[in-house]
Amino acid sequence: MPDRTLSPSTPPGQGAPVYLTGLLLAGRKVVAVGGGHVHARRVPKLLAAGADVVVVAPQLHPGLVALAASGQIIWHERPFVDADLDGAWYVLAATDDPVVNARVAAAAEARHTFCVRADRGEAGSAWTPATATVSGATIAVQAAHDPMRARALRDRLVELLGEAGE
Repeated sequence: MPDRTLSPSTPPGQGAPVYLTGLLLAGRKVVAVGGGHVHARRVPKLLAAGADVVVVAPQLHPGLVALAASGQIIWHERPFVDADLDGAWYVLAATDDPVVNARVAAAAEARHTFCVRADRGEAGSAWTPATATVSGATIAVQAAHDPMRARALRDRLVELLGEAGE
């Protein structure tokens, strides 16, 4: 399999080397590997998009426990196995172990399923943009996988759009 790892740096003025799109995940399986704070933020957004979320992790962040208990997410209380990705449309790897995250990304690649790696974004096949909703519109910012810059730009856009609506 060819190495598709992207360079983490992009020449100035080139922007992020991504093709932005909106994923329609309603009724589709999304797998979140890892049960920590990253997925405590991302899983509710996936649920809001209508995704059928499966979390694979030996332990869950308190913010995810209630979602599992209420049946809003399926929780496999164990380590990741490649077959967890069977039938998945989208995968998020956010464990504390880079070896596991690499295994998740490789299993997703073998299945032609887009995968976000929280630890090494350039080693995944998708990136999560900084997003916000303003006046019924969702804005998303990618900044050559510089999350701090993307958040700062998003915040400035929210500020400007909020001022335009006043």
